[in-house]
Amino acid sequence: MEEIIKFSRLLRENNIPASLRSTQTAYETLQLFNDQDDLLNEALASVYVKKPGQRAKFDKIFKSVFDGVDENSDEPGKPPGTKDSKGSKNKRLLSGYNYSFKLIEPSKFKVQPIDTDTMDYRPPFEDYIDNGQDESQLLQKDIKLLTSFEPELLDLCQKLGKKIANKRVRRRKQSKNMRPDIRKTLRKNLKYGNTLLEIVKTKPRIKKSNHFFLNDVSGSCDWVSNWFFMMVYAAQNSFKKAKTFEFDNKTVETTAALEEPNLLDAFIKVRDIRQKNQMIHGTSNMHRAFESFKDQADLNKKSYVMILSDCRDWAGPKIGKKPLSADCIDYIVEKSKKVLILNPEPMNKWNVVDSCVADYEESGAEFFEVRNLEQLAELIAQIG
Repeated sequence: MEEIIKFSRLLRENNIPASLRSTQTAYETLQLFNDQDDLLNEALASVYVKKPGQRAKFDKIFKSVFDGVDENSDEPGKPPGTKDSKGSKNKRLLSGYNYSFKLIEPSKFKVQPIDTDTMDYRPPFEDYIDNGQDESQLLQKDIKLLTSFEPELLDLCQKLGKKIANKRVRRRKQSKNMRPDIRKTLRKNLKYGNTLLEIVKTKPRIKKSNHFFLNDVSGSCDWVSNWFFMMVYAAQNSFKKAKTFEFDNKTVETTAALEEPNLLDAFIKVRDIRQKNQMIHGTSNMHRAFESFKDQADLNKKSYVMILSDCRDWAGPKIGKKPLSADCIDYIVEKSKKVLILNPEPMNKWNVVDSCVADYEESGAEFFEVRNLEQLAELIAQIG
């Protein structure tokens, strides 16, 4: 039992959850596979390891506890013929580069019976409680380096989406805390000789804003656009009228994906729309894409347009050095209440080579540097 307690303690110190319940299960597992190191390693891994990224660290700690290998060393460190920490003799004999193993006859291998009636197959809830360290690192990590669909990232995007929705709902409720209307209050209280007995409050202004999310899915922004869509999906209930679009050298509407019952189905539908329109790792022609967006979106002075893009118009036409796509931004800004452009590139790369940041700023678009998921969520939450 002491070995298992020590093992659990080392796992917790290395950010691998090890609850009391897991420790008890591990002790029972040890009784079954006490003299079989390879099987014991796999059996204990099935008890403790909850994420693929934890396995390498788990194996290292396992060797340090059960094989007597230094935790900071990658070498086995056990001379042939010696006993390990459990006192069982090392069966592997070393002769030059040749290894020989003593095989166990199947007839001698006995599996102890397991009482399935009392076994609880449900994983302990406390094993899935994160300590917050990994989540904090993901929030601050460069958004362009998040290039895999890890479960932690999917969960994090949904959490951020809910946080966006909560902030917007809270702000909307605060706007409904009506202030006193002085003029109407004085008129109401004339019958009391202007003694203020009744207060008349202003009526809340009803906002019927339209929100358009325009997502750059060209090769340079492909992964960033995935996280952007996932947050919009998770926060969509806080936007009364939200429409999503994606573009590279043309624009397609993906609003239908927001109606899917869960995030994974929504993303699968978005990828399907991209493939049908041949928009996988395409090149940017922002003039053609924005012209298409103008025809598809019914913009007015209640429209908020949020564009996620690095603003590198690779294939778009230019007059002199000015891209024609800037004229499209002129039109979108004029027709809309506000146009926000979120750029995942660092500011020192703006207006370099084919970057159109300065041209779009002259058209009236507001620019924001978005380098991580936390910044992205904050800006989505702030739009009207």
